[in-house]
This record gives sequence, C-alpha cells and structure tokens, in this order.
Amino acid sequence: MSPRQRVLAALRCEAPDRVPYCELWVDPALARRMMGWAEGVGDNGWTAQEARALARRLGMDNVLYVLRPPVYATTAEGEGGRQFVGGGLLRSEADLRLIELPDPRSEAIWAPARAFAQAKGDYAAFFVTRIGLFPTIVSLGFEAFCVALHENRPLVEAVLDRYTDWAAALAERAGAAGFDAFVTTDDMAFKSGPFFAPATFREVVAPRFRRVAERLTIPWVFHSDGNVAPVADDLVALGVAGLHPNEKGAMDIRAMKRRYAGRLCLLGNVEMDLLARGTPRQVAAEVRCLIRDVAPGGGYIASSGNSLASFLRPANVLALSRAVRQHGRYPIENRTHAPQASRGSYRSCRKGARS
Repeated sequence: MSPRQRVLAALRCEAPDRVPYCELWVDPALARRMMGWAEGVGDNGWTAQEARALARRLGMDNVLYVLRPPVYATTAEGEGGRQFVGGGLLRSEADLRLIELPDPRSEAIWAPARAFAQAKGDYAAFFVTRIGLFPTIVSLGFEAFCVALHENRPLVEAVLDRYTDWAAALAERAGAAGFDAFVTTDDMAFKSGPFFAPATFREVVAPRFRRVAERLTIPWVFHSDGNVAPVADDLVALGVAGLHPNEKGAMDIRAMKRRYAGRLCLLGNVEMDLLARGTPRQVAAEVRCLIRDVAPGGGYIASSGNSLASFLRPANVLALSRAVRQHGRYPIENRTHAPQASRGSYRSCRKGARS
C-alpha cells in the first residue's frame, strides 16, 4: 500500500498493510534541527518538496498543509519562539468589526493549496485548519467566553458563526483541491471533561460543526486535547472519521477502541512527556503496547499525544516511527474485546515503558 492508501484505509476503520503514522503539526524549530535546514524555513509553512522530505525523514505517512484563521488576542513569545495567548480582544458586539478573515474562496488561498496537494506524491495530504470554536474562545478570552455562554450567548454565537462560515467554505473546496483529509484543531476540553456541558455543545457548537461537515467530501479528523469522551457520540454522529489525540491522562484510548471499533478511527497517543524526556527504548515500548491494544481490526493511526513540538528529542521522534514500522504490520492479534486482559496489559505496558 502507498502511504495515502494506508491512511485512508485506517480512516475507514479498515486494517491496512500496517499501522499508519501521522502527525497534525511539526514545529519548524524541531524540523530544522532534524533536517539541517536554515533558520526561518517552515515558519510560514512548508513547500510540497519540504513536506515530502520531512515526511521521509520522520517516517510519516502524511504531509501537512496548514491554514488557520487569525485570532484576536494578545500574544507573548516564550522559550524557543513558542507563542502564548493572553487576553481576548473581542469584548462586545462592537468589537465584531475587528474580525477580518481572508476570503475563503479566493485564488490567493486556493492556488498554493492546489499546488501543494498536486505535489503530495504518495503521501496523504492533510488540510489542517480550525472550525472556529478554539479561535472564538481565544478571541473572547476563556473567562469571558464562559460568562458569555450564560449572560450573552448571542455574542458567542456571532463570533462562532463568522469562523464557522469561513471553515465551511474551506471544507467545500478541500477535496476538489486534492487533499485527502480535513483536519480541525479546536481544543474544547480540560482533562476532566469539556469546557462546557454536553447540552451546551449540542445547542451551540454541534449545529455549527454540522454546517462544515455537510460540505465535506473527504474524511474529517477532529483534534482536541483533554477529555472529549462525554461528546464523542455527538462527534461520531456529526461525521467525524478520526479522533486525535485521545490524550493520555484524560482519555483511555483502549476503552475508546472497545466502544467505537468500526465507527471511529483513533489517532494517538504516544505521551508527550515520554517523547521529551524518555529514551528511544521507552518510546518503542510505548508504541508497541499501543499497537498491540488499539490497532487490531484496523481504525488506528499512531501519533504523538499532541504534536511534534520543539522540545521533543529527535531520537525519540525517530524511535516512534521505527517502532510503528517494526510492530505495526497486520494482522495484529485482537485484544480489544477482552477488558480484563486489556487493563492488565496497560499496567504492564506503562511499567515497561518507564523501565
């Protein structure tokens, strides 16, 4: 199978020739260290040639084209050039005039996007954007967003509608441009659960997500850190094909496999702390356990527990992809329908991964 065929089979919850390995973001600073590229390469996105070279080096089955809408908030730069968001700038209906999104139908957006997709080679091309929930939260400010949900819901809906309409126009064109998956990164949960009640998700967020989903002709991969299990049924009903990253410590990816096998492709969740501070041997053990417990039957894509951030150890990133190639060949013994054995294997997995 080609990398593209492998990824699409997994997103259909089928078993390809081996487990695919994909990421939704590679920090340019990490990429430059691993590729020997000059300072500044990747800061404004990758060319198709750079994306293919990076995928080959990292052993990934996908290439990434990232186009996210602007947010309206103060920002600060941390160590390694990482950007941190401060207070939101949208405080009332009068501030809606500040929202200026690029024309989602313009050739200025789609000419380079098509060129990238046409040069993807055998890789699965991911179009990475946001539907708008996360930009809405950031642009209002988290506390103000929470208050407005109760005291001024029309303001929340007005901001969310601006972003949703933009994302829907992108969704309508992504497949025709040659992309293989539409990836949205909209964080909406703490480790304990969603930022808001499931009922609020169904009233406010789901109808907007549906407007985007109805325009898609390619699989939708949804990313949110934290515990989104309380609304996972809703995401499946909306048409989400893949869920990323099933964050360790917030969600049990093995329980998700037992619950959604055949209905939802799971992506994840090699622990970020392990990739940052562990050893290649420990990373390989973690990947082996994930493949053993989550990959059987198909519908699993190996991935980091968030992204390939700048603080990760290059040797550990390479150990991740090597372990996928070594242990991810199908058929893989099915353990997902034996809860007792799965829980025991998880304990031994974690013990082995940390030894």
